[in-house]
Amino acid sequence: MKLFTASTAATLLAITATAHPVKRQAAVTDADILQYALTLEHLENTFYKGAVSSMSEADFLKAGFSSAYYNNLLYITHDEEQHVELLTSALMTAGAKPVAACTYDFPYTDPKSFVTLASVLEGVGVSAYLGAAGLINSTAYLGVAGSILVTESLHTSVQRFNLNEIAPANPYGTALGLNPVYTLAAAFITACPSTNVALPVMAFPTLTATQGIPAAPGISFTFSVKGSLPSTFFVVFVSGLSTTSVVPSMQGDMIAAVIPATAMGQTYVFLSKSSTNTTLADSMILYGPAIIEVTPPAPTFDLSEH
Repeated sequence: MKLFTASTAATLLAITATAHPVKRQAAVTDADILQYALTLEHLENTFYKGAVSSMSEADFLKAGFSSAYYNNLLYITHDEEQHVELLTSALMTAGAKPVAACTYDFPYTDPKSFVTLASVLEGVGVSAYLGAAGLINSTAYLGVAGSILVTESLHTSVQRFNLNEIAPANPYGTALGLNPVYTLAAAFITACPSTNVALPVMAFPTLTATQGIPAAPGISFTFSVKGSLPSTFFVVFVSGLSTTSVVPSMQGDMIAAVIPATAMGQTYVFLSKSSTNTTLADSMILYGPAIIEVTPPAPTFDLSEH
């Protein structure tokens, strides 16, 4: 049996797809953000309902998960449906036609591969809401997005804990922009209704992680691309509040980069035209993101300050 690892899930998430309607980016409106959020929630809603309808509690118990986990899974499924209903209602109230669910292809085959993929998907969902927050003008919509973000973070912790990963691996959440998130989510979308409004997003070319994870800071990690590369480029690790550029080396066709100490937990990796340790603008991105799981260092704290 082939082991479905976090590396496999991350690789699948890095496949570029364009099944969902997209439009050239212009000024992003609150309605655009709500449609974008609903697109992601439809995906998660279908993902979880597919799992609980095709795999029983007994299947999860046999795979080594607990009844408590399965009960949490049912609540998560309920939450995702509620998110879809709330965003749909908000768009209708605003006079917009909500996007409908698409057709998806999720590659899990058993409880273990499902939970592994769920952990990565939930992490991307958290990054999506965090990254979109700064684009929202309405304080009411911002409050709704923040409320959903909290719940998605709880979902992420449930999945990570049950994979024996450190749930709070990074002291800070990791924000991702609209285009990097779309690049990841579109990998699972095979077709969408033609009546769905086009989203103000675009997908970047694929960056693939080519070795197993979890990884650790100081370890050289390899990536690959199918397209050409400029003579000078950088590998950029985005994790928590940190953006860290690393000068790569080539190992044949593989791109090697040493994982920086700033990378902890679910980390997004890009190839960039130029070095940056602040904001990674879309205009700088050549490939990515790929997703890697980086084991955090041992926790430290000063007990004299309590």
